Amino acid sequence: MPRVREAEVYRIVLPFGRRSESLLVKLTDYAGMTGWGEALAPHPKTFSRLEETLGALLIGVDWEHPDTLPASDPAVDMACWDLWTRMRGVPLAHAIGGDRTSLMATVRLTPDTSAENLVARVNQQVCAGYGHVTLDVRPGWDVEPVRAVRQAYPALTLAVDGGGSYTDEGQLVALDSYGIEVIERPFAVDDPYRHASLQDQVSAAVAVEVRSTSDLDDYLTLRAARVLLLRPTAFPSLTEARRAHDRAAAAGWDIQCAGGQGAGLARAATVAVASLPGCTLPCDVTQPPRANQIVTPIVGANAGVVAVPLTQPGLGHTIDEARVRRLAKDHARA
Repeated sequence: MPRVREAEVYRIVLPFGRRSESLLVKLTDYAGMTGWGEALAPHPKTFSRLEETLGALLIGVDWEHPDTLPASDPAVDMACWDLWTRMRGVPLAHAIGGDRTSLMATVRLTPDTSAENLVARVNQQVCAGYGHVTLDVRPGWDVEPVRAVRQAYPALTLAVDGGGSYTDEGQLVALDSYGIEVIERPFAVDDPYRHASLQDQVSAAVAVEVRSTSDLDDYLTLRAARVLLLRPTAFPSLTEARRAHDRAAAAGWDIQCAGGQGAGLARAATVAVASLPGCTLPCDVTQPPRANQIVTPIVGANAGVVAVPLTQPGLGHTIDEARVRRLAKDHARA
């Protein structure tokens, strides 16, 4: 039975790329076992809230399972799962029901200055072993670049991600003629009716990203998509993310796990969830910069394949605590 002796919270700023923030939670039990969790782009008040409440929530409290603790924060939930599975010597992937040893990965390519440059970048990724590419599209940057990539690579599996930037179906319907597998996040997430309209008009599967099972239920009821873009760290707990997986899979949807940002812990949790049986599409944990990661081995793809760590308990990675301390802008201990 876990019993936390010490809880720590770090707010770190990642040094490369967009210099985004992560909030890290470290839990230590009375035997010296540790568990770590990460929340991405935390609310500005989250650090101070956890500084005030984490000790009362966990210090000296006996608990049987992470699900028995009151909802607090995704980073706390992840740290509890990491500690609980490390104590039992089992990988997190197995503990939540995963059954895969490796995952196919997609690589995401942002808009470029020209379609020709984009094709050259696709060529680099294909040569690196990727067989699935996701192109970020926006109004004004969609049909031409997708056409160019498709002409250069007729057999390449392509997905597009609208990032919620579209307000009508026109250009997205036009993309369907280029053999797109999935159209991710075409519209604002609070517009299931427009998603349903698009899904009725295209052969590609529409993918929606939601942050709760209740929002997912709205899409399932309307048959407004055929793919769940599952970002585990966007849910309040890994159990809730698993619940969304179960509902989407039961409805016959495909599932893609995504989570390529952060310092490595959130990516590791994404890989664990992506090993669930319903996650049938290539996962997205490959966004750079990899140099931001504080875990060993780093989480990412090799020749388009992501390994699921099954020989180590918990999240399956070693934390560089010295680097965490160097990156920390705030630190609290309870």
